[in-house]
Amino acid sequence: MEVGVFGILDSKELDAKADAVVARLHGFLDAGKKVFTTSSFQSQSLPLLHMISRVDRDIPVYYTNTGFLFPQTVRFAEELADRLGLTVIALRPEVPKIKQLDRAGRFLYASDPDHCCYLNKVQPLEPILMENDIWINGVRSDQSDVRAAMAETEPAQHGCVRYHPMLGWDSRMIFYYRKMHELPEHPMEADGYLSIGCEPCTTKAFGEGNAHNARWFGMNKTECGLNTTLVAGSK
Repeated sequence: MEVGVFGILDSKELDAKADAVVARLHGFLDAGKKVFTTSSFQSQSLPLLHMISRVDRDIPVYYTNTGFLFPQTVRFAEELADRLGLTVIALRPEVPKIKQLDRAGRFLYASDPDHCCYLNKVQPLEPILMENDIWINGVRSDQSDVRAAMAETEPAQHGCVRYHPMLGWDSRMIFYYRKMHELPEHPMEADGYLSIGCEPCTTKAFGEGNAHNARWFGMNKTECGLNTTLVAGSK
């Protein structure tokens, strides 16, 4: 991207990329497709949510209130729903927390984080995939090796199709788009939380340019399952 009004990125080029996403979303709706999106309601989520608000504010925006989310995230989701006029819907796990314990009586995030993510994030979303045609998913290729290997569109589980409009965006583009459109940041970001998920599995980021190391620190884990288990062909 060329240098522009913000000194690093050209605002017209950023808006052109956003307009292309908006046009693609309109195309899905014009074709009669049932679409939805999911969001973690982090600062990096806001450009896509802003684009969706330009298309149709009735497009459902799902997130799973796992019971382990930071209260700041839940409040931020509510604030964004009001600010952008979004239809935000909180899903909840089917399995109660009392049944999410290992044999030692610990919550599964301490001993089996993959199964914890399945129960609290993946399983609640599966019925939504069954009811829809297009899943608007905000993954970016600069976030992890798993995401870098994804295509702009690819099959999801349950006959749904994943659409990744932000795949080619990077953190600079996200930052300047937010500045251009005066979009807020997650209230915990200023305190060093750059990748925010469930409270037990989130720490402050450390190491320059590596926000994702703040998740599942010390575990052999980089994804919650939404971008692995719910990809077609996964087991």
